[in-house]
Amino acid sequence: MSGTTGNNGTTTAKVTGPGTDPRTPSVIVVGSGPTGLLLAGDLAEAGVPVTVLEKRPHKISNLSRAFVLHARTLEQLDARAVADDLEKAGQPLDRLRLFGRLGIDLAALPSRFNHLLVLPQYEVEKVLERRAAEAGADFRYETELTGLAQDADGVRVEARGPEGGTETFRAAYVVGADGMRSAVREAIGLPFPGKSVIRSVVLADVRLAEEPPGLLTVNAVGDAFAFLAPFGDGYHRVIGWHRGRNVPDDAPLDLAEVKEITRLALGRDFGMHDARWMSRFHSDERQAPAYRADRVFLAGDAAHVHTPAGGQGMNTGLQDAANLSWKLAAVLTGHADPALLDTYQAERHPVGRAVLRSSGGIVRLAMAKRPWTLAARAALTTFLNTVGPARRRIAGQVTGIGYRYPAPRGAHRLTGARVPDVALSGGGRLYEALRGGRFVLITPEPYEAGPGRAGRLAVAHWASGRRTSVLVRPDGYAAWAADAVGAADIEAALTAHVGG
Repeated sequence: MSGTTGNNGTTTAKVTGPGTDPRTPSVIVVGSGPTGLLLAGDLAEAGVPVTVLEKRPHKISNLSRAFVLHARTLEQLDARAVADDLEKAGQPLDRLRLFGRLGIDLAALPSRFNHLLVLPQYEVEKVLERRAAEAGADFRYETELTGLAQDADGVRVEARGPEGGTETFRAAYVVGADGMRSAVREAIGLPFPGKSVIRSVVLADVRLAEEPPGLLTVNAVGDAFAFLAPFGDGYHRVIGWHRGRNVPDDAPLDLAEVKEITRLALGRDFGMHDARWMSRFHSDERQAPAYRADRVFLAGDAAHVHTPAGGQGMNTGLQDAANLSWKLAAVLTGHADPALLDTYQAERHPVGRAVLRSSGGIVRLAMAKRPWTLAARAALTTFLNTVGPARRRIAGQVTGIGYRYPAPRGAHRLTGARVPDVALSGGGRLYEALRGGRFVLITPEPYEAGPGRAGRLAVAHWASGRRTSVLVRPDGYAAWAADAVGAADIEAALTAHVGG
C-alpha cells in the first residue's frame, strides 16, 4: 500500500492488489454483522476477492439484541458446515410462544432443525467471522465508509482508516450490510421509509436470583411486555417496554425501572441484580424500496428493519446473504449473466415486506389494550390453536421455511420452492452436498457433471424411487424441476442455470 500526504496533513492511501482495478472480479462488503460475515465467507470460498470494511474495532460485541436462529437459517448454515457447531453452543426450544395462549409447536416442522436455537448473536458472528477469515476474506476494522461512486465498470469506495487517513478501494460490486443507519444506503440515495413502532424499549444484561420457568420467557399485558433470554454465561438479556414510559433513547435508565416493567409483564422480576449493561432503544418498521442501485446492493438491516417479535431480524438478513452471495459469485466467475443479479430484488424484497407485516402484526396483537383488539387476539388465538393449516402457515413464515420464490409461467410446481434436506442414495443428504456453494442435481437418471462444471455441480440420486429431477440452487431452492426427463432436458437446464 502506498500513500501521499495532502495539503491538510492527512494521508491518502491507495490500495494495491486485488480490488484496485474496477475490472477485478471483487466485492466490498460494508459491515461485519452476521449478514456481512456470511456474504464474505461465501464469496471468499468461491474464490472471489472480498474486502470487509467495518467501522468498529475488531471486537465482537455482546450487546446485540438477536438471540434466536430459526429452522431455515439453520438449514442455510448447515449448507456451510457450521450449523452443528452452533447447535452445540446454543439451546434448542421446540415451542415458540407469541402471546397469551398462542404457541407454535416447532417439533412438527418438516426440517432437520425442528426447533429454534437460543443463541446470542455474537456467538453466530464468531463462527461466521472465523469461516470468512479462513477462506481468505480481507477484514479492515476501524475503517469507516466516507464516499462511494460507481460507473459502468465498477465502484470506488473511500474510507477513513484507523490512522485517520483516507483509503480508496475499487471493486466490481459493493454490498451494504451496515445496519439501520447504513452509510451505503445513504451514499446511493435510497430512502428508508417507515416509522417508529415502539419507543423507549429497555435492554439490560442482568444476573437472576431465581431461574425462569422456561428457556425463553416472554409475556405481554395491555401496558407492558418483557422478554428474558440466557446468554449462557450466567447473565440474562432483558427486553421490556411500558406504554407510559415514552422517553428519549438517551434518558437515564436504572435497574429499578427494568425490574418494575418485568414485574408488570411477567408477574415477578426473578431477583434481578448486578446489571452489566443497560440501554434504551426504539423499534422501527422500515424497508428500502429497492435492494439494488446498479452495482451496489443492500442486505440485512440496511435493507429492512422491523420489530423483534418472532425473532426474525438476524434470520432474514442471513437469508438475504445466502440468496445474494452465490449469484454474485456466479456472475464474477463468468458462469452467469449479470441479469441474474436482478433476481435478488425480485426474490428478497417481497420476503422483507412479509416479515414487516408478520412481526408488526404479532407485536400489535401482543400489545392489544382496547376491547375490540383484545377480542380479535382471542379469536385469532383460538383459530390458530385449532386449525392446523393456518398454524403451519404461521410457523412457516416465522421460521422461514414457508417462503418460496417466484417461478416462470408454466414451470414445474417445485420450481422456486425450498427443497428440504432429503436423503440421497449412498447415505448422504442434500445440505451436505450443497456445501462449497454448489448446485446439486438430484435425478433418477444417470448423468455425469463433466469437467467444465467440476466443483460447481454435484450429481446425486434419490434414496427413494422418486422419478422427478430437481436442480437445487446453492441456497437450497429449486432452480428447475421436471418429471420423467432425459439427458438432453437435464443438459439444457444445467446450461441455463449452472453455465458451461
